[in-house]
Amino acid sequence: LMNADTLTGRHMKQSMPIKSSCRAAKGKLSITNARANNLQNVSVDLPTGVLTVVTGVAGSGKSTLIHQTFLRQHPDAIVIDQSPVGISSRSNPATYTGIMDEVRKTFANVNKVSPSLFSFNSKGACENCQGLGVVYTELAYMDEFKMPCEICGGKRFKDEVLAYKFHDKSISDVLNMPVREALDFFDTKEMAKDVMRKLQALSDVGLDYLTLGQPLSTLSGGECQRIKLASELHKKGSVYVMDEPTTGLHMSDIGHLLAIMNRLVEGGNTVVVIEHNLDVIRNADWIIDMGPEGGSKGGKVMFEGTPTQLLTAKQSLTSAYLDGGARV
Repeated sequence: LMNADTLTGRHMKQSMPIKSSCRAAKGKLSITNARANNLQNVSVDLPTGVLTVVTGVAGSGKSTLIHQTFLRQHPDAIVIDQSPVGISSRSNPATYTGIMDEVRKTFANVNKVSPSLFSFNSKGACENCQGLGVVYTELAYMDEFKMPCEICGGKRFKDEVLAYKFHDKSISDVLNMPVREALDFFDTKEMAKDVMRKLQALSDVGLDYLTLGQPLSTLSGGECQRIKLASELHKKGSVYVMDEPTTGLHMSDIGHLLAIMNRLVEGGNTVVVIEHNLDVIRNADWIIDMGPEGGSKGGKVMFEGTPTQLLTAKQSLTSAYLDGGARV
């Protein structure tokens, strides 16, 4: 596979260099006297305005330090994980990001009708599928299955609503657009700048292939994580916590994820990541390594410093693998 000309093969032969020029901290967020689970009276400072990666073997106390201690002592921090987004079966990227509100207003203004006509749960929605575009059927002894609505053909709206157009596109046409197409479609048209910013954010996190109307229930964990990140890219002064964000990602996606993290930091935010992935660790501004082992033999801070400083930390198990292979 390493000799194969495939995306996986090419990335198996690559590793990112260790960051040599790290950002300077703008301040600190302290953890004091942490004793939860196996933590052994840990006090440590997390620098602000930089990318901090918390490392260590399984069971060393990383998650306890951040989730059970740091987040309790600093409740304003925002957790971005891979859990599902959207609480409604009608939720999609357009509704989650707020794009749909502006799309409804635009269709309403152009056609001189009420914005509510273009909502999935309004009188403009297909009555047969209730704006879902699909119909669920339950059978005895079997899981329910869904089929495209035979009335609207999966378009979610009544025919009279679909007749209203914006630059020759119906509301259903817009919802079926991938983000990359929507960026071009709305670029020179009567659409709020906020919509373009949100579409660009979705594209920037690598979700330009999603359609605006794709149900959020169909997204993978990595996609859920990125759509959450997209809604945060314009903010400043926040503290973000991510727990093993590389889980489920292909090697080729790691660089993209790092670019997003760095963009958040460059925007004036603080990013704290619990991670095992060596490429992420190599690109940290600051590392807090837990250990020395797991369980009762863990719970201590073994190292604090930059990636290059970690290379010479003989007491750290992480250090042995950072430069591309374990040292004997």
